[in-house]
Amino acid sequence: MLDTAAAIALFHHERFDGSGYPNRLAGEAIPIEGHLVAVCDVYDALREVRTYPPALDHGTACNIILKGDGRTTPAKFDPAVLTAFSNASAEFERIVKLSAGEQQ
Repeated sequence: MLDTAAAIALFHHERFDGSGYPNRLAGEAIPIEGHLVAVCDVYDALREVRTYPPALDHGTACNIILKGDGRTTPAKFDPAVLTAFSNASAEFERIVKLSAGEQQ
């Protein structure tokens, strides 16, 4: 379990196109944990309530991840992980609502 946690901590800011950090790894050089958590981390950051900028709704957050918006592009994420995210996006929304105490 510690190996998985270490991989997440080390690689979740790496980007599929090589533009990430700390090692500017690209593609398959990034462990799967990094690919998975990269998408989750961006989604969470976009949905998170903060002082600035305001939290985005689910549809807008998904659109930014899947289509880009100038801050990020789909090229930064593993295409297979983007497909999985797109297929499971309703579950992401359900989890956010659940964590906010909303009834299902």
